Amino acid sequence: MPRADGRANNELRPVSLSTGYNKYAEGSCLVEMGDTVVICTASVLNEVPRFLSGSQRGWVTAEYSMLPRAGSERTPRHRIQTSGRTAEIQRLVGRSLRAVVDLDALGERSITLDCDVIQADGGTRTAAVTGAY
Repeated sequence: MPRADGRANNELRPVSLSTGYNKYAEGSCLVEMGDTVVICTASVLNEVPRFLSGSQRGWVTAEYSMLPRAGSERTPRHRIQTSGRTAEIQRLVGRSLRAVVDLDALGERSITLDCDVIQADGGTRTAAVTGAY
């Protein structure tokens, strides 16, 4: 079955990564996979969730939604309830990155990875994980 964009079944989307995209975030990356565009920012806090307090271990978590780092400081997203899909993707990104980060080396610090889809044309989960990494 042919793809809508004309690619062969075994052909990948064009991929582009631009690091240092956001001057306010401690780390950032703009990911383009075909027509899917995601900006990922990393914010470092000198605190951990309560369950890790005193453990000397760090934490990595993720949010997936609209851009919170448009200014000089991260502004929390205010939502009443996230959709099931959004919650699933946030968990996927957080778990994927916790699996490859040495949490002991972080000390009691948290890294929040904000993955904000600018344009969705398929593959937003993989673009978010790739950009957050």
